[in-house]
Amino acid sequence: MKLWAVFVLAGVAGSATAQSPIFPGYNTSYREAEPWQEQQEVEPPAFPKQENLREFYVSAVATNTYLIDASTLVVGADGVVRYVLVVQTSGGATNVSFEGMHCKELKWKHYATGRSDGTWTKSRATRIEWRPIENKPVNRHHAALSRDFFCPLGNAISTADEGRNALRLGKHPNSS
Repeated sequence: MKLWAVFVLAGVAGSATAQSPIFPGYNTSYREAEPWQEQQEVEPPAFPKQENLREFYVSAVATNTYLIDASTLVVGADGVVRYVLVVQTSGGATNVSFEGMHCKELKWKHYATGRSDGTWTKSRATRIEWRPIENKPVNRHHAALSRDFFCPLGNAISTADEGRNALRLGKHPNSS
């Protein structure tokens, strides 16, 4: 029993030493990470062209066709993956939007909507909010983009080419 008490006291003394600023391995230069800040002034890219559209799979029950304009895909300095999404409905309508995906937070944002004349209308919200990516019937395509293409294992792709390659392959090689 006395040996057990010696080990307990040694552990307490060792932990006190490890927390001491005079401990040789103590990291005095540690700093908290700066809070994430989104890139300011995000402008919509050129309007999508048919030859740049890459279809991606959403689900077996999806009735719309979902496409990304591969030429607009960019990974910002803020870590946000931005892209133009084209949704063609089963009724023949086409919806075009410029969006961003913040992989670490598992959120997406709508920046602008495409008009039929090939121009953009910026989001009307005075302060565009990030929305959670959820695998629900509505907006399921964001979950598919995140999981299978732009945020493999919860991390943003490093380059636009990595994202384009994932679209070409039908899935990111590191996606689960």
